[in-house]
Amino acid sequence: MSAYSTAFRALTAGRALRPADAAQLLADLRREFGEEAADAIEQDLSGQFRRTPTDTDGAFRRKRRDYGAAMRIVNAFRHLAAAPLRPTLPPQHNRSTS
Repeated sequence: MSAYSTAFRALTAGRALRPADAAQLLADLRREFGEEAADAIEQDLSGQFRRTPTDTDGAFRRKRRDYGAAMRIVNAFRHLAAAPLRPTLPPQHNRSTS
């Protein structure tokens, strides 16, 4: 059973949920939504960065770089959706020294 249907059933049952059960239900709902959204974004991105016959080597390298950056964002979204109540962001990977 999906987290959405479990939440719907709990909200319409006419009885109050214990706080721990409500928090777990919301965490399951957030995780499930995050996975579905990340999967949909990843599927949408998969066709945008393929090599075409007119691409130069430089253009294809830029496409690969852009795809890698987009996938890092998708994976960070997955990480945040599956994180506990107070999520921590993964460290940034950039060349900044400050």
